[in-house]
Amino acid sequence: MPPVTNECAPRIVHPHIRRIALADPSVIAVIPARYGSSRLPAKALAEIAGVPMVVRVWRQASRSRSLSRVVVATDDERIAAPVRAAGGEAIMTSPDHPSGTDRIAEVARKVPADIYINVQGDLPFIEPADLDALAAPMRADQTLAMATIATPIVDEHEWQNPNVVKVVCSSTGDALYFSRSPIPFAREGGIPEVALRHIGVYAYRRDFLLRFSTLSQGVLEQIEKLEQLRALEHGFRIRVVASVAPSLEVDTAEDLKRARDAAEESTR
Repeated sequence: MPPVTNECAPRIVHPHIRRIALADPSVIAVIPARYGSSRLPAKALAEIAGVPMVVRVWRQASRSRSLSRVVVATDDERIAAPVRAAGGEAIMTSPDHPSGTDRIAEVARKVPADIYINVQGDLPFIEPADLDALAAPMRADQTLAMATIATPIVDEHEWQNPNVVKVVCSSTGDALYFSRSPIPFAREGGIPEVALRHIGVYAYRRDFLLRFSTLSQGVLEQIEKLEQLRALEHGFRIRVVASVAPSLEVDTAEDLKRARDAAEESTR
C-alpha cells in the first residue's frame, strides 16, 4: 500500500507507540461476540484453519503490549466454551443488546478500567500494534472520549462496497462523518486521495462508554446502521488513528473465504 502523502495525511493521527515493559492495568480489550448474525450466522465460530474466528481474535489481542486483560463478551455458551478451552476469559452478557458497544458497556459495569478497547469479533488477523496505536492517544489526551482507526482506500471494490465503511476527518484528526457510501464524493471521478476505510476497532473512556449506552439512537445512525454516528450526533469527538497494519474484516461469506485462503497461505 502506498504511503499517505496527500492533504489527508495530517488528518489521521500517527501516534508514537510507547513500548512499555508492563501493561497498563487501566486498559483492557473486550471482544463482543454474539451467536446470531444477519449476514453470516454463527460467524464468531466460523473456523479459519481449524481455529474458531473469535479465538483467533482473542489470541491476536492478547499479544498487545498495551493491555492488561482481554475479555470475550458473549450471549451464548457455544462461543464462551471454545474461548475458555483456548485459555481465554469469557463473560456472559445479555442477549438483548442492540450493539456491540452496549455489550461492552455491560462488561464495563462489572470490570472497572479507565479505557476499554472494543475489538470486533470479526477481525481474525487484527495486529496487536494497531491496539497499541489506538491506546496511545487515549493515554495522551484525557479529554478524548473515543478513538478509532482507519486506513487509505486504494481499491475500487472497497470504495464502492457498502460493507466497507468510509470516514472523513477534520484537520485535527477527528471524524467528521462515517458512511457506507463513497465519501468524499469525487466529482471528477476516481478514488480521492483522502479516501479512508474505517476499521471497526474503538477505544472508549469508561465514563463515556457508560453514558454512550444510554444515548438515544440518532437519525443518521438509523439510516446508515452505524453506531459510531450516535457519538457524532450527540456532539462527541472521535479521534481517528492511522492503522499500523490494516487487517481483513469478515462481514460476508466472501470475506470468510478470503480469510481462510489467507490463513492457508500463511502456513505454506
